[in-house]
Amino acid sequence: MPAAPAPRSTPTGAPTGAPIEVPAGAPADGSGRAAPERPRRAVARRLAWLLAGAVALALAALLSLALGSRTVPPSAVWDALLHGGHSNSAEVVRTLRVPRTLVGVMVGAALGLAGTVMQGLTRNPIAEPGILGVSQGAGAGVLCAIAFAGVHSLSGYVWFGFVGAGVAAVAVYAVAARGRGGATPVKLALSGAAVNALLVALVSGILTTRAAALDEFRFWQVGSLSDRDATIAGQVWPFLVAGALLVFSVARGLDALALGDDMARGLGQRVAAVRIVGGLGATVLTGTGVAAAGPIAFVGLAVPHMARALVGTGHRWLLPMAALLGPVVLLVSDVVGRLVMPPGEVPAGVMTALVGAPFLVALVRRRAVAA
Repeated sequence: MPAAPAPRSTPTGAPTGAPIEVPAGAPADGSGRAAPERPRRAVARRLAWLLAGAVALALAALLSLALGSRTVPPSAVWDALLHGGHSNSAEVVRTLRVPRTLVGVMVGAALGLAGTVMQGLTRNPIAEPGILGVSQGAGAGVLCAIAFAGVHSLSGYVWFGFVGAGVAAVAVYAVAARGRGGATPVKLALSGAAVNALLVALVSGILTTRAAALDEFRFWQVGSLSDRDATIAGQVWPFLVAGALLVFSVARGLDALALGDDMARGLGQRVAAVRIVGGLGATVLTGTGVAAAGPIAFVGLAVPHMARALVGTGHRWLLPMAALLGPVVLLVSDVVGRLVMPPGEVPAGVMTALVGAPFLVALVRRRAVAA
């Protein structure tokens, strides 16, 4: 008697005629394609966080306009913005706090984006403009403007800050690109530390020989939004837009770089082009922030981690979230600095450092435990 034929198997491994279990949410035709509900839920969650970030930014801007040595009620803030007026409160809001808040928004967004891109390019969770020497390069450019070019206005510092940041970034990449393997993440971090140390020595040497520049430079070096006017905002916003366009254009490339250079090349990404365009965008953004407000510490370090915890690691979501959270962190720090020691104020750069130092310690401890 011939043996019964073995049951034929379907591509899923189940015999023909046997009931096939369809996972919850999968299409009923058994095609195996992922159900759309889960991606849709993820997109909705990220959109919700972006909306929450926008609301937080609006609240931070309102606090920046209302609080300080003179407290202005929110109703008076709205009246000054929408209807003008010539009261003392209206003049304070329009002439002092609106430009200060605009500069804070632009600087916070620039540093948040720059830190996110630098961490993506170097695959280093503690990479940021200050650690990689770009901020110090901008500071050296500003000091040279004060000490040798006779520039004594914030509007003049901007251009020297851009040049200094650009020279520092080129020097870091040139040092890292030499030798076998090119500009790897480890070599970028090491060359950034070396260039940063060299620039610190240069700044110290200039200050010891040009004592007249010390008083002016030390107020800029601490990082502050005080006395920033509409002229500064008008000068830096085109550079902020240009830098943002550059970094957003390489968002997919940054996602691929997270998998490693070889995998990124296998996915069709031009690794060198991604690094050059992303690095150029980060340099422009860092020059924007540092030239306008001084070397604000830890915004570029902390904000990318905060954004990553909310929307994940995909840079198409991570970059917009960082652009929203950066201004929130900077404006809130600036407001707290105005309130802690009235009638004076603590510069925003000091407040972000006071908040950022514990954050860095917690990050290092968490990484050490996870390892």
